[in-house]
Amino acid sequence: MNRETALKTVKANVKNQNLIKHMIATEAIMRALAKRLGEDEEEWGIAGLLHDIDLDVVGDDMTVHGKVSADMAREAGANEAMAHAILCHNEMLGVERENNFDKALYCADPLTGLITAAALVRPEKKLAFVEVKSVAKRFKEKAFAAGANREQIASCSELGLELNEFIELGLKAMQDVAEDMGL
Repeated sequence: MNRETALKTVKANVKNQNLIKHMIATEAIMRALAKRLGEDEEEWGIAGLLHDIDLDVVGDDMTVHGKVSADMAREAGANEAMAHAILCHNEMLGVERENNFDKALYCADPLTGLITAAALVRPEKKLAFVEVKSVAKRFKEKAFAAGANREQIASCSELGLELNEFIELGLKAMQDVAEDMGL
């Protein structure tokens, strides 16, 4: 499976443009993590791009979210490692994170929300103006981007990354795709 096929699959199955932007941001962070850890950037990126592909199908039923995404990803050509990482990103499924690929998607997913929120509170509403220190400060504010699970983000330590390192990596990755995100 290549990115073009994955993106077409996303656009065919996801109508919410903000969700698509989140998936593109997750892809960017996953590619940056793969590069940092010496892993397959394409494989990790595509898993990030596809991880929430089922949300229009499952709605608010988080008891199946991720399972349906993994099945849809497999049908589109994703390999088992990608499908397993997608399964692991939803803790409610109880699928153990076995390797760095699984752990990366788990911590990358909520980081996108924190960084996006940090951009949207700025007057310019652009990622280019966001700084690592401001995201790190906002990380400590529980009410800010409350949906961005801090424990999940902090699990970046399982990849050998300090929180500020991870925020910097994620912010840079998202800045690189800011145009695709409209930020």
